[in-house]
Amino acid sequence: MSERLLVDRRPGGIVLVTLNDPARRNAMSDPMTAAWREVIDGLRGDSGLRCVVVTGAGSAFSSGGDLSWIADRGQVEVPALRDHMLGFYRTWLSIRDLEVPTVAAVNGAAVGAGLCLALACDLRYAAGDAKLVAPFTRLGIHPGMAATYLLPEVGGLPLAREMLFTGRVVTGTEAASYGMVNRSVPREDVLDVALGVAAQIAEQAPVATRLTKAALAGGGQPSVEAALRWESLAQPVTMASADLAEGIAAQRERRAPRFTGR
Repeated sequence: MSERLLVDRRPGGIVLVTLNDPARRNAMSDPMTAAWREVIDGLRGDSGLRCVVVTGAGSAFSSGGDLSWIADRGQVEVPALRDHMLGFYRTWLSIRDLEVPTVAAVNGAAVGAGLCLALACDLRYAAGDAKLVAPFTRLGIHPGMAATYLLPEVGGLPLAREMLFTGRVVTGTEAASYGMVNRSVPREDVLDVALGVAAQIAEQAPVATRLTKAALAGGGQPSVEAALRWESLAQPVTMASADLAEGIAAQRERRAPRFTGR
């Protein structure tokens, strides 16, 4: 595992992944990207996984993609650039494919692709003074890493247009008012708050939680009828589980349930 990415397995099935290149504000370099691919691949097969928290080391969440390789290579043909960028996007956005909830602890600046990584998580908790920005057009480059999908999905189309057209910086406090993050908190509390939410998630019934994440993927069901069809299958799956019996027993006995994912 690359030292650019730290993986801390916490009790209860919580995994904390830290982007660890603070000297470069956790820029998403090729080595970090390769390490991210390895980590996500490993988490996919982890049956005990309950929640994943992502944060950055130092004062930034992530300064985004490392574009220095373009300057270093001089003129690069479009087909090669397309292949490189598609691989980069899909690797980092693969966090959306995990079956368990994911939480971004935005401890500082989240820029460009770094912002998109936070938006790709299910939940976001940000430092009040964190700077969230998508400066693509200001740099002379088209938005990437699904920014034109993720920003409207999470923050709404008007805010997405403003941020993408002007490069406007949004603070964590402002982002909370727009619903782009779930909550803004003092910088020193961000990780503790995110891990606290992760602990709450990890305490819930695993199968029910994974099915609920699937139901909400891509912005939720496209219609009431689609939701009813999904729920009429997914709810019976959980009705047949030992976890439902445990949940009901715990409620009757006024104690915390002990879910096993069965």
